[in-house]
Amino acid sequence: MSNTTILTLQGLSCGHCVASTRKALEAVSGAAEVEVTLDKAVVTGDASSQSLIAAVENAGYHAQLVTEGSSPKSEPLTLPEFSEPEHQSAASSSVPAPLINQDSSDADSVQLLLNGMSCASCVNKVQRALQSVSGVTQASVNLAERSALVKGAKDPQALIIAVEKAGYGAEIIIDETLRRQRQQQTARSSMIRFSWQAALGLAAGLPLMAWGLLGGDMMVTASNQSGWLIVGLVTLAIMVIAGGHFYRSAWKSLLHGSANMDTLVSLGTAAAWIFSFMVTLWPDVFPMQARHLYYEASVMIIGLINLGHALEQRGRQRSSQALERLLDLTPPTARVIDEQGESIRPLAEVTAGMLLRLTPGDRVPVDGEIQQGEAWFDEAMLTGEPLAQHRRRGEKISAGTQVKDGSVQFIAQAVGGQTTLSRIIKLVREAQGSKPEIGKLADRISSVFVPIVVCIALFSGAIWYFFGPQPQLMYSLVIVTTVLIIACPCALGLATPMSITAGVGRAAEFGVLVKDADALQKASTLTTLVFDKTGTLTEGKPQVAEIHLFNQFSERQALSWAASLEQGSHHPLAQAIVEKAQGMDKVLVENFRTLGGLGVSGQLAEQSLLLGNQALLEQQHIDCSDAERLLTSQATAGMTPVLLAVDGKLAALFAVRDMLRADSVQALQRLHQQGYKLVMLTGDNALTARAIAQLAGIDEVIAGVRPEGKAEAIKALQVRGEQVAMIGDGINDAPALAQADVGIAMGGGSDVAIETAAITLMRPSLHGVADALALAKGTLRNMKQNLMGAFVYNVIGIPIAAGVLFPFTGTLLSPIVAGAAMALSSITVVANANRLLHFTPKPQ
Repeated sequence: MSNTTILTLQGLSCGHCVASTRKALEAVSGAAEVEVTLDKAVVTGDASSQSLIAAVENAGYHAQLVTEGSSPKSEPLTLPEFSEPEHQSAASSSVPAPLINQDSSDADSVQLLLNGMSCASCVNKVQRALQSVSGVTQASVNLAERSALVKGAKDPQALIIAVEKAGYGAEIIIDETLRRQRQQQTARSSMIRFSWQAALGLAAGLPLMAWGLLGGDMMVTASNQSGWLIVGLVTLAIMVIAGGHFYRSAWKSLLHGSANMDTLVSLGTAAAWIFSFMVTLWPDVFPMQARHLYYEASVMIIGLINLGHALEQRGRQRSSQALERLLDLTPPTARVIDEQGESIRPLAEVTAGMLLRLTPGDRVPVDGEIQQGEAWFDEAMLTGEPLAQHRRRGEKISAGTQVKDGSVQFIAQAVGGQTTLSRIIKLVREAQGSKPEIGKLADRISSVFVPIVVCIALFSGAIWYFFGPQPQLMYSLVIVTTVLIIACPCALGLATPMSITAGVGRAAEFGVLVKDADALQKASTLTTLVFDKTGTLTEGKPQVAEIHLFNQFSERQALSWAASLEQGSHHPLAQAIVEKAQGMDKVLVENFRTLGGLGVSGQLAEQSLLLGNQALLEQQHIDCSDAERLLTSQATAGMTPVLLAVDGKLAALFAVRDMLRADSVQALQRLHQQGYKLVMLTGDNALTARAIAQLAGIDEVIAGVRPEGKAEAIKALQVRGEQVAMIGDGINDAPALAQADVGIAMGGGSDVAIETAAITLMRPSLHGVADALALAKGTLRNMKQNLMGAFVYNVIGIPIAAGVLFPFTGTLLSPIVAGAAMALSSITVVANANRLLHFTPKPQ
């Protein structure tokens, strides 16, 4: 018998999340029908609730079963509305919108600066603590940035308390400038502290190590016992001063019932020192062969690991350079014009509606609209477009761009956190904190890594104690210490976030905004790219190239009627007709109706009007035979025919031509060379679509598709085994963008498209698609290198530390070498990730 299961969902933030969750639920055996919104899923079938919840959790989100007593009131399951309905055109609507939709969730988003984290185990603890706070829908913790981004929290103070209860520190700074200053100050002080602690540890350890290497006696005898007691007390003081943070962190973790990287360091160094001090105090208790001291190992390990932290901190600062460069684009002041004249004011005092002036060399402080003058603007840091753009009265300008030549006065429209630049920075920061599937695997391993290493160390020590050669106690101590020290969960924890931080930041410099790191992983395995036609492959600025008249209607009459129907619409085809009728009288149309994917209809005085494609007129049984030859010839030439019928008679045919983007052919050739299959998905007729596809070099054409059918077309490609990306810009593209494995939205497109897509291109060029995919592959490759390096290091290092090579070499790995290797593993991960900061996609 078929049942209906209702789940409440958490962690979904966009249409892409909805699509991922729906696909995960559809894959569950027994799930017949699945409907998903941002906060709820309804599944019909005989699938168990446990299997459905597990599928959602595996997709990276959270789900709970709604019981009958807590079931919400029944309501229709629809995707949330992102834009108000508007007068649509003969073709499906695609409303130009601001670059980034002003998401209402911004107000619920809180960023925390964290301290005390050292490895992926810490990340998991903090993330669980934040997710346990009432109201939290999503929490992303970034080890590389030592920060967390939390959505849905009603009480920010509760977040700080939750982090502190988990054994770490947190603070919330709302002001972006203060937050940045605090983060830089913390990074600088940490680097300075780690540097002098490293110097202190190495200053004590190197002379002791040199003493032993140069023939000095490292064994306790009656004659040198007093000297070694002094050395032991001095090294203890150095361990407390230079390594106290390791022991404090380990103790906190122990109190909270967990373990982290600092636990391993503390156990290893403490074991070496305690053994050495016991030998120093009671040498007669130990056999002569077991009286070797390891004071130098304790302080050298602390010195080397602190040195590693200092270099790692420096590398992490470099990985954030891309985001810092975006932050530097906003000037601290603005030139404001008011009744008192012109004055320089702090940016925080600028509000919407103020009149501002820009002169050559100025950076635009806020988003606005030019009221007077014209100028050339450098928009390269926002869009990746190297050429300066000309802007005049009535045109929009964005914060962060720079005036190269000219002077303008403009009205401030979006200030503070609502500017395009601020929202880009927010998107980049969110993406840097997100995790792809490959990163979640590393987190799951890291969560059990430390306890497993401790068990391996104790087991190895026991084997050597009971079955090893003389002196067993000394060998056991070396084995336990070396295994604890060489294991490095820090490298595992940094492998993914460091690559994401560097890769997402570098992508932003190329005008590619990544919403979710998982999109980078999926984008690296794509096989098929599906392009919308209008506004994506083409300029999206069509013009009426020809007008053909029928049944003795005049051109002026036909244009006036068509423009009256299309007035108010922002669709490119509608604007082309309205622009052609510029200067003509337009009247209000009554009984206006939009006929999805076909056209529009309305009543004008006594006349009934239809405007749309051939299918619309044929559906209304209007004879189009007189236009057959024209329809075929124009479609073959790549033009879109729009037909007007008046009172059941064909009146006019408007041939609308939308030119391919100037760089479309070159960009598509570049994608072909990278091995992708290219598909055009359009509602236009097959002849027009094939003509444009031939010019562009498209492999396959799917034409005549109505808006609701685009997602089905994507699904059909996926059924064939293709990994599909959808590239579009309109409201009608949103379902297809959500259905695709990766949705890529053109920056000038509608809010819905941008919200639904996982990747947004800031510049209207298909080279951005090639750049985005190249960056995705480069970032994933870097991530895999880091993870592979961290895994291989631990898989090889731990057995060597446990003594597997002793039967062949007769020697054991020194704890000092283990400490150096541990520090080097983290430094290597950071350095490799920072290579992405110089990554440049190949132009061909």
